[in-house]
Amino acid sequence: MTRLASFWSGLGGEPALVSRVTAVERPGVLPSRLPVRELAGACVGVCALAAAELAARRRTGGGEVPVVRVDDGAVATAFVSERHLRTGGRAAESFAPLSRFWRTADGWVRTHANYPHHRARLLSALGTPEDPDEVAAALAGRSAREVEETVTAAGGLAVALRTPGEWAAHGQAAAVARLPLVERVRLDSAPARQFAAVGGGDPLLPAAGLRVLDLTRVIAGPIATRTLALFGADVLRLDPPGLPELPDQHTDTGFGKRSALLDLASDREVFDELLAGADVVVTGYRPGALDRFGLNPEALAERRPGVVVAQLSAWGATGPWAGRRGFDSLVQAATGIARVEGERDRPGALPAQALDHGTGYLLAAGVLRSLSDQADAGGSRLVRVALARTAGELMVTGGSGDAVHGGEVPATPWLAERDSPLGRLRYALPPVEFEGGPRDWARGPGVWGADAARWL
Repeated sequence: MTRLASFWSGLGGEPALVSRVTAVERPGVLPSRLPVRELAGACVGVCALAAAELAARRRTGGGEVPVVRVDDGAVATAFVSERHLRTGGRAAESFAPLSRFWRTADGWVRTHANYPHHRARLLSALGTPEDPDEVAAALAGRSAREVEETVTAAGGLAVALRTPGEWAAHGQAAAVARLPLVERVRLDSAPARQFAAVGGGDPLLPAAGLRVLDLTRVIAGPIATRTLALFGADVLRLDPPGLPELPDQHTDTGFGKRSALLDLASDREVFDELLAGADVVVTGYRPGALDRFGLNPEALAERRPGVVVAQLSAWGATGPWAGRRGFDSLVQAATGIARVEGERDRPGALPAQALDHGTGYLLAAGVLRSLSDQADAGGSRLVRVALARTAGELMVTGGSGDAVHGGEVPATPWLAERDSPLGRLRYALPPVEFEGGPRDWARGPGVWGADAARWL
């Protein structure tokens, strides 16, 4: 509970509310040298507590904050949700063949090439065809740092494997270390938020009636908005028409949401109407990438006083790498996690994409806490998180995890099935749980980009 209490304090939560959290510990799940199980439970726990707090505030007749339950089994199942996903009996596709560690002349480099445009940029930078053997041969003759810079300059994704000490000496590590785990900023003096009471129904939905504009991709951001949808928000995800999405990734993170395609430049009138009706705007692109559309926090607060702006990035909003693309696996490689979790002759990985999942729940927690704060003190709010900052939190306690699996914990209690427009789905249930709250999403994922770009 120590880590959870620390996270809750950082979110500005009332310390006494931590006593409302009950934990079911299952040592051995998410086995790793680093304390992944504890980090995951704390991220989920503060998210559930923030939802319970808001639920108590909005519940007809008020009352005390509901009891929160954090079960390591549910958390571990959710943190590898993509592995449990079945669509019509088919397992989800994993990393693409060119997304992996490669030996270089002086060490290792980690590439990410799941998306076709990233794959094309990687191959262009290396000057090789799409053949793993030829890619391996090209990388074997170069230094890891040279590959990192060359591929990054071409718009691709490659990161040299670093030790924790090498990362600590990096300028980006210094920039990230100065950040709180969840950055919270009051942007203006907008009036206090007036919530309609909820209650009398089953389940209790603390985000009912709120509109969330979801401009995120990949895993962490969509997990945050998927969680807000669980709690009753109308979540509309927007994607550019020309930017492909990975079908299984969309299925796994699309529960509870609607999905539309919209060009922010050419469909500006539609986009402005959506912004005018949004209570929460969540972005997951590189810092500054959406500023030209008026999506920086200050501009959003001016246009929509009382808005909550939630931003996610890989490396943080400041520092020499702030503008770089990044994914969970790359952050693990750069920050030394892959070195700690590996063996002497080979890098390793966490037992889950824990930076993505953990950061997603932290972002949702920050939004929910901001909504509670707005009811008391008003103000447009900014919530900001970064995968690299979550990585730093994981690394700060060193090797205190459960390195050896303590026995298999069956995932069956935390799996469910339902029919959907995509076929029969088996999926992981949400791990964020409080007494009287929802235990599953009201709707499953739909076809990517098939919904209208409008509010319900």
